[in-house]
Amino acid sequence: MSSRLSLNWNLNREIAKLNYRIHTDTIKGHLILPELTKKQMSYVYADEADMLNVVLFGKTAKEWREEHPEAKDNMRDEASIQQLLVLANMESYNAILINQGLRQEERMLKLRELAIQQLQTLDSLDMKALKELPEKK
Repeated sequence: MSSRLSLNWNLNREIAKLNYRIHTDTIKGHLILPELTKKQMSYVYADEADMLNVVLFGKTAKEWREEHPEAKDNMRDEASIQQLLVLANMESYNAILINQGLRQEERMLKLRELAIQQLQTLDSLDMKALKELPEKK
């Protein structure tokens, strides 16, 4: 991977991480019930993350790990720049949909539409034409 693409990938990965915080705070505020144990709460977060994984990558994190036992990183660390950008957008959009009170099944359909549309748009772009990010001095 070229230096320029590596910088762009790292930027998109960081954006996805920041949006993940927005996503988890919304889950905490709307889907986590006070009577849940910590273990039950972790399942709610994992279920939402895996829903996004299934929409974008077509599989759960566990399924990906089973298919890639040699991998040191996780599925999201292996994602393309386009996938990371769409993932960040999906996390933000899912937070909005959670705030609107939509059930997971409804959110999944809307997120799938978003992912398809955005991936089609991004796939039509020439990634080599992206402006190079300046190197840190």
